[in-house]
Amino acid sequence: MAGNGAVPTTRSEGRGPTIWLAGSPDELKEWMPLGIAGIVTNTVVLNQYAKPYGSVIDLIKAYLDITDKPVVMEIDGHKVDELLAVGKVFTDLSDQIILKIPCTVNGLKAFSILKEEGVETFCTTVFSLTQAAAVAQAGVDHILPFCDPVKAVGGDPTQLIRECAQMFSGWEQRPYIMAALVRSVETAHAAFRDGADELVTMWTVYRDMMDHPLTDEWNKTFMDEWVDMHQNGLLDGVPVTLD
Repeated sequence: MAGNGAVPTTRSEGRGPTIWLAGSPDELKEWMPLGIAGIVTNTVVLNQYAKPYGSVIDLIKAYLDITDKPVVMEIDGHKVDELLAVGKVFTDLSDQIILKIPCTVNGLKAFSILKEEGVETFCTTVFSLTQAAAVAQAGVDHILPFCDPVKAVGGDPTQLIRECAQMFSGWEQRPYIMAALVRSVETAHAAFRDGADELVTMWTVYRDMMDHPLTDEWNKTFMDEWVDMHQNGLLDGVPVTLD
């Protein structure tokens, strides 16, 4: 398990699961100061957002410009040596960079080597408990069970999170469990309920996590009372704006 960084810090302070975001640099800039642990990319996101910047490297630099928090860079390749070489390009950019590698045999080998080098890693595309056990033993620091893709084929989106939490519960040095491909507030709720240490989602889902019809109802009730106090002079001396 990685000894430093946002996740170990929040766990040691007893502050619960961490939230990581995906999106473009422009979209994420306003959300990063609000307790977000870091930025997570995947190759779909990279392919989409790199085009305006001209290259993936320039996109990653743009992420680094908007935050001093970790930026998780997903890399890919056909050979172990390629994964390691590609990863070094990005870890050399900044000590904020963490590598994310798909769950493959080549990834398994890369995780073992990177562990020896002290490089923090995420394992993505995890869909089974056996995969989670294998990459954990290889030394990965964060395991990413995919959630909503399982739901899309009729499965329980957070079953693997529960299974991983149970399997790792007795480990002294265990990887963190990150709920990934979380595309709805409902799935985010289930992931937190079932024991995820961390969660990554698009900034739009994060924004919607604040919504609830009863919250809307009671916020209106309290605001109406606030306005009434203002109109009746009960908030004189208080800098009230009604815009």
